[in-house]
Amino acid sequence: MYRQRIDLPAAASGGYQALARLDSLIRRDGLVDDRLRELVKLRTSQMNGCALHLEWHSREALRLGETQQRLHHLAGWRESPLFSPSQRAALALAEAVTHLGPEGVPDAVYADAERHFGPQQLGNLILTVAVTNALNRIAVTARLQPDAPPSPPFPRTTNREAP
Repeated sequence: MYRQRIDLPAAASGGYQALARLDSLIRRDGLVDDRLRELVKLRTSQMNGCALHLEWHSREALRLGETQQRLHHLAGWRESPLFSPSQRAALALAEAVTHLGPEGVPDAVYADAERHFGPQQLGNLILTVAVTNALNRIAVTARLQPDAPPSPPFPRTTNREAP
């Protein structure tokens, strides 16, 4: 069992709170569907192996009405018929941003996301992935565990229903 290394929200509260404010701003804009945002955060957390955020985002997705079946299919979304073209574009972008290859985010992935989302939605998706990656890296480095999680750092808000 891993032992928590540091309470980073307490040790670096200014920086951590800045991430919290950025996440709140993204949510408040209401430009990205809540369930899609949680799927993107969950897929990013899967890729980063962040157990704490896997727990939080799967619970939040279920609370927002996401189905258990779709959560089970998320790691294999490319092979699953359960995701819409816009959700696929968002998930592909999340994966490309999370695991940057030598050329960065491939043009085809970005163009597909751009076809499905307006500039503000696309900007918020990119910021969502960036903040999630930062928080995943904090949790993995600090060895924060889901069996005794602190309170979620960000308030839960709902802006609109999923398609």
